[in-house]
Amino acid sequence: MPKILLSCQDIKIGFGTRTVLDIDRFEVFDGDRIGLIGENGAGKTTFLKILSGETAPDSGAIKRFAQISAIRQIDESDASAVDDLRLSSEFAVQEWREGLSGGEKTRRRIAGALTANSAVLLADEPTSDLDSGGIERLTRHLQHYKGAVLLVSHDRAMLNTICTTIAELEDGKLTLFPGNYDDYIEEKNNKREFQAFEYEQYRKEQSRLRVAIQGKKEHSQSIRKTPARMGNSEARLHKRSSTEIEQKLHKTRKSLETRLSQLDMKERPRDDPGIKMALGTYSAITSRVALEIRGMTVRFPGNAPLLEHAECRVPAGSKTALMGPNGCGKTTLIRRILTNDPRVRISPGVKIGFFGQDHADVLNLQKTALENAMEASVYDQSDVRTILARLNMRGDDVHKSASVLSGGERAKIALARLFASEVNLLILDEPTNHLDIYSLEALQRVLSEYGGTLLFVSHDRAFVQGIANRLVFFEDQKLVTFEGSLSEYDRQKGRDAEDGRLQITALEMRMAALAARMSSPKKGDHPEALIEEYEKIAEQWRSLKGNA
Repeated sequence: MPKILLSCQDIKIGFGTRTVLDIDRFEVFDGDRIGLIGENGAGKTTFLKILSGETAPDSGAIKRFAQISAIRQIDESDASAVDDLRLSSEFAVQEWREGLSGGEKTRRRIAGALTANSAVLLADEPTSDLDSGGIERLTRHLQHYKGAVLLVSHDRAMLNTICTTIAELEDGKLTLFPGNYDDYIEEKNNKREFQAFEYEQYRKEQSRLRVAIQGKKEHSQSIRKTPARMGNSEARLHKRSSTEIEQKLHKTRKSLETRLSQLDMKERPRDDPGIKMALGTYSAITSRVALEIRGMTVRFPGNAPLLEHAECRVPAGSKTALMGPNGCGKTTLIRRILTNDPRVRISPGVKIGFFGQDHADVLNLQKTALENAMEASVYDQSDVRTILARLNMRGDDVHKSASVLSGGERAKIALARLFASEVNLLILDEPTNHLDIYSLEALQRVLSEYGGTLLFVSHDRAFVQGIANRLVFFEDQKLVTFEGSLSEYDRQKGRDAEDGRLQITALEMRMAALAARMSSPKKGDHPEALIEEYEKIAEQWRSLKGNA
């Protein structure tokens, strides 16, 4: 039986009148891989801090039977040294200094936590600011971690690869689902479908009983009238008979009313509201190409150029993902586009909307979420509320002041503001940062239906796969375009790799045959020609091996 490492019971914590956590029981065993998910503000980070001992709950008991390490979103210990040289090298850990980038700080926190080799690792959004290479390295370490891992992440690919249990935090309560994130989604969809079926049956039975009750009322009223031209004796008989029938009808109606009042009420499943307008098409781009980059060179003093005479096109109506590691120049290229660099040609009629890391700067914090979203809107208020709802901002939340909203909620307002405007070319730089996993999926659905042109940066593979129909890679100081989705690119890359392996094998067989002939020449063989051929094939072999 697995060894228990951590146990908590009756954990409660609140802020003001709001209960944030109300968890009956939670246990972590050796080897557990638990993904903790929930909306922004649900209390995920607070829960991790309680488990680690950094924060004390208002009430409840916590038992820790092993050492705990944490990868925090923000950590005062960023400046501490990372002693494991292998991990320092693998995660490219930089010496601490002021001005380190978000990704560099994240890699320091990851390497520091992994160095401790604790029995329990708590990881709070460890993929923030990591590029795809960093995410892959972290995923491998978490897969082979000796101990238990409790992971908070909006990276669905990571949750699918690592987790064997999903813990959903909702309204302060914790619900466990066996399996990875896809299994959790399947279970939630099945639950939602059953809930919809139950609600439909409830509505049908409710309607049937109401119709039956109304029918009994109308029947009762119709038999009270004495027919015209009826004698006294007949009238008395009619009245007695009517009274008996009316009493039976009344009894039946009361029975139906009781059944109606005792029906188990079923909640209507929350629907994802549909958007009835094609976002991004308010003012169409008439050109075939929305923007074009010609001869772009990006270099900083003392460093090798990031781009050298690079070229790229963004067709109108396309959804293009900019792909490359941190530091390759993606954000710099976006800045060049936004600042009207002469090497960027923007077609007439293109209206660019930008969402970047400082997206909150465009908001008026004294106005409500709805007022901010409406500021540049070409749609009416009901449509803008629908857009906000599609981004998981519903009900009274739209009337809250932006000043009291979380970073994730402000991101939703800034995105809704763009969707509601007459923008027809959206440029998004890491739009999934600060979003919870549900809001990320909601944004993915909206962007996949977006009718304008989209150019975006994201290291979330599932997000890119769900949206992009074109990929632009930063490779060897050039911009290399692939026309297709990320999965199609992976398949093509796999086929190219297989073709390369077959070519390498064929060259190795040819080299072996030549080596045998050179060691034991046959009649008519010319040693100089054999050596020349061998060296030529060996050069091809080395080139292919270097690219494999």
